[in-house]
Amino acid sequence: MESRYTPADIEPKWQQVWMQQGLNQTSEDSSKEKFYALSMFPYPSGDLHMGHVRNYTIVDVIARLKRMQGYRVLNPMGWDAFGLPAENAAIERNIHPAKWTQQNISQMRDQFNQLGISFDWEREIATCSPDYYRWTQWIFLEFFKAGLAYQKDATVNWDPIDQTVLANEQVDADGKSWRSGAIVERKQLRQWFLKITDYAEQLLTDLDQLTGWPERVKLMQANWIGKSVGAYLEFPIVGMAENVAVFTTRPDTVYGVTYVVLAPDHPLTQRVTTPDRQAAVDAFAQEVSTQTELERTAEDKPKRGIPTGGTAINPFTGEEIPIWIANYVLVEYGTGAVMGVPAHDVRDFVFAQQNELAIVPVIIPEDGDAAAPLTAAYTESGVLVNSAEFDGMPSPAAKQAVIQKAEKAGWGNARIQYRLRDWLISRQRYWGAPIPIVHCPNCGAVAVPDAELPVKLPEDVEFSGRGASPLAKLDAWVNVLCPTCGTPAKRETDTMDTFMDSSWYFLRYPDAKNDHAAFDRTKINDWMPVDQYVGGIEHAILHLLYSRFFTKVLRDRNLLNVSEPFQRLLTQGMVQGKTYKNSRTGKYVIATQIKDLTTPIDPETGDQLEVVYEKMSKSKYNGVAPGDVIKKYGADTARMFILFKAPPEKDLEWEDADVEGQFRFLNRVWRLVTEFAPGSGARSQGSLSKPEKELRRSIHIAIKEVTEDLQGDYQFNTAVSEMMKLSNALSDATLKDSPVYAEGIETLLRLLAPFAPHIAEELWHQLGHTDSIHTQPFPILDSSALVADEMTIVIQVMGKTRGTIQVPAQADKDAIEQAARNSDAARRHIDGKAIKKVIVVPGKLVNFVVG
Repeated sequence: MESRYTPADIEPKWQQVWMQQGLNQTSEDSSKEKFYALSMFPYPSGDLHMGHVRNYTIVDVIARLKRMQGYRVLNPMGWDAFGLPAENAAIERNIHPAKWTQQNISQMRDQFNQLGISFDWEREIATCSPDYYRWTQWIFLEFFKAGLAYQKDATVNWDPIDQTVLANEQVDADGKSWRSGAIVERKQLRQWFLKITDYAEQLLTDLDQLTGWPERVKLMQANWIGKSVGAYLEFPIVGMAENVAVFTTRPDTVYGVTYVVLAPDHPLTQRVTTPDRQAAVDAFAQEVSTQTELERTAEDKPKRGIPTGGTAINPFTGEEIPIWIANYVLVEYGTGAVMGVPAHDVRDFVFAQQNELAIVPVIIPEDGDAAAPLTAAYTESGVLVNSAEFDGMPSPAAKQAVIQKAEKAGWGNARIQYRLRDWLISRQRYWGAPIPIVHCPNCGAVAVPDAELPVKLPEDVEFSGRGASPLAKLDAWVNVLCPTCGTPAKRETDTMDTFMDSSWYFLRYPDAKNDHAAFDRTKINDWMPVDQYVGGIEHAILHLLYSRFFTKVLRDRNLLNVSEPFQRLLTQGMVQGKTYKNSRTGKYVIATQIKDLTTPIDPETGDQLEVVYEKMSKSKYNGVAPGDVIKKYGADTARMFILFKAPPEKDLEWEDADVEGQFRFLNRVWRLVTEFAPGSGARSQGSLSKPEKELRRSIHIAIKEVTEDLQGDYQFNTAVSEMMKLSNALSDATLKDSPVYAEGIETLLRLLAPFAPHIAEELWHQLGHTDSIHTQPFPILDSSALVADEMTIVIQVMGKTRGTIQVPAQADKDAIEQAARNSDAARRHIDGKAIKKVIVVPGKLVNFVVG
């Protein structure tokens, strides 16, 4: 009776055995080279989706491969468990965030085990555990002691109904609160920041060290940091002893400045506004305060402003210029003011035309005419005109000359500026790590002593979703004595941004159970940096930037040696599902409601539906539950499909037919092995026969190709293709009792083991082995097996293929030509004809040109 492949019988059995035997635990054998494999840890939402399956399967293949290659491997898992969704669940479901989070963690842990992911669960962490956030608080205090954590007033999104601060993602495209629906206001509140700007240059220049990162990710980070080289210039305010300070990358255009613009909430706005303009300025500032940053700065949004009545002096021309306020200038960016050069800036040109402001050209092309009318902003380099002593000077030289004049006259200086802003970490929420600061009326902001950490979240909390943070309402928790002087004081009631938790979690894994320190320096320096990091492109900027920042600060605090946390980075593509969309209404339709999927029609409107592949989501009705796939085909099939369908960095389109294809392949492997009689391949005496050599060559070609595919860029899809070729070669082989066939069977299983760990383990044991296949060495190439005794030569006559011949692998051109002349394939077409020319391409072909 034929043995059948039934994943449901195999997979749970081996998952339990691996757990009992501790096969997934991290080896501490220091004689082995280390390999730290890491996937971005998930938010515990309760259910895995196919994006999770792809991310964690990729890392698992790498981890299993490296173990088989002799490395000691760290492949940990944890949970990014703080954040607003859990607090929302508390409000909506009347359940404590901790309980809801732990339920989700337990469920997702079980799902990871069903997939056969070889995580070292002994090192599991959850950011909401006091054992973890104690050290998040301790690290915050390291920043505080280093002068890198501070408070200042900042403009935030304010919900006037719920009376609470909103993160940017809680404000919809119409500028309304996600919860109350109120128009969100911009409001000044005192907030905590980290001085990431102190590390801007390091974060930028050290990108050059990251040779294992995708270039597009490094470019995204460089653009976010946004280094600009230019000048800081001051424009004196008429009638005041103050100046309007601006930063510009085009000091060569300063003679064309015809106005300056302040942010509506700039500290100078009220002071420069004249009494007759006060009401209009206040009304405009109030209107702008309700707009999001995107509304104010997006290219396609109108640029609006009004005059303040105040004036400044362009120190280079001596002329008075008006001071305006405008919606596109943000107080948080640069100096909160810009100089208007309408002749040489597209936005300024439009703004000046709208508001009838002067436009003065000061740069023209080298062959340009200074008297020619200006119909659009000229933004390129050129030569200066209308610029006093700088007339005729090329733009690059003029930049330096203008800066030198400003420095000499005291009007400004050269400056490097960054787009990067300091990191606002305050959150007016409950479910986050409390900021470990006590506010004392005598001592100011005082650090909670290390011995009193963690500052725990109180459990008896009311979740209303309205008003101040739940922590601010707990008088018994808020009111404490100052740790320094004993005066009655108050705790900080803000909690930390969840990026604080995820910016150092990779440092906790090597020493996850340490209750005396965040991590042991020796262990960290042993395991860091992470050798391979895998995660979504959506984290290419903030998470990776903050993690790099943390690593550099902790290095400077003498807590670790490395400067960059992640040596190699793989950003996997999305998993997309077939989606049925009504392009007229924009609505998505469930496939089960469509009568004929070949010509899909909207059952409600009768419109023809568009069939597209989009990222899987519940709202698009295009998701595939991993549990359903595992139940029908097994975890190994799900893994194989995810790995085979597309290169890891590309988007993957889910197709049921391709899942079936991988299931058939695993069944073919099952039959190959179960029909093979273990022991029948005992090595015989003597050299290998020609068919044996050919089969062994196929085996080692597979080893070579799969090994190369699993280096560097990890092309899992082509590695699976090579295993399919090997299985075909074994299926076609006639020497089932040969030792080479036995070598091929075991090689196929060892190549397959990182990809489909359950079936590989089961079949390995069916061959009579008692130890785990995952403790076996990964197959090693025998280069001599690739050397063929013979080579195939194509015979062509007048460029047309007429057949092939076999010649000795060492044959030279003369021998190849002679063999070709004597072959039946050639003689049928050249006998009796004059041979005008013979073209021999060694190792490939012989072409006869006949008369």
